[in-house]
Amino acid sequence: MADEIAIPARFNGPPDTAHGGYASAVAAELFDCSAEVNLRQPPPLERPLSVHREDDGSATLRDGDSTVLEARAAHLEVDVPDPVSLADAEAAAAQCPWLDRHPFPTCFGCGPQRAVGDGMREFPGPVAGRPGLWATPWMPDFSLADSSGDVPPAFAFAALDCPSGAGAIEASGSSIASSVHVLARLTGRVMEPVRAGEPQVVIAWPLGVDGRKRHGGVAIFNGRRLVAVGRALWIALQDPARFGAATAG
Repeated sequence: MADEIAIPARFNGPPDTAHGGYASAVAAELFDCSAEVNLRQPPPLERPLSVHREDDGSATLRDGDSTVLEARAAHLEVDVPDPVSLADAEAAAAQCPWLDRHPFPTCFGCGPQRAVGDGMREFPGPVAGRPGLWATPWMPDFSLADSSGDVPPAFAFAALDCPSGAGAIEASGSSIASSVHVLARLTGRVMEPVRAGEPQVVIAWPLGVDGRKRHGGVAIFNGRRLVAVGRALWIALQDPARFGAATAG
């Protein structure tokens, strides 16, 4: 990784700051996309962030003197539910509450206002007959791939972000459509490459609630092959307007 990076405007989450999963993935690349990343403040777009290797083996991305995120190597192990078929994931996504109401409708990961081929268009919805489990298809676009069609592992790491919050937020008694949460920590591990144009299925499930904190698990499958796995911490916002949220619960 270069000593400085800037996150392109395409990869926004809230309107004026970066998608948490993509920003985390940029740092996770330092650790072969097997990392724990803590977001300390909203990552800016189109502004150079300096990359610092710390003495303890971790890394930080800084905006001037301010730490934006911290990352360290991690080998995540988590119990993953059985996969969901593509047809069942498509049926679940059709019920995604974000389709009708979304706090950040232009989010690169799950914003319904992002066109096919522009955003990831991950729309997690509840899986019929499997209480607590959420799912969505994810079709990696060719604009994310190299000339051979391979998608860099960082995008699979980023794809863990948005679905990871869905089940966790709903399990807290909140609605993902009428409450506003942001990613605070993403621990992920990418095990297999993905290729552009090949549908993946992302599943997510709740892992616990602690005050304003929501913990969720997430996994990406290609058929029955596990591609990536993650564990995320989301925080319920007390002041959604600070992040430019379009809706507030």
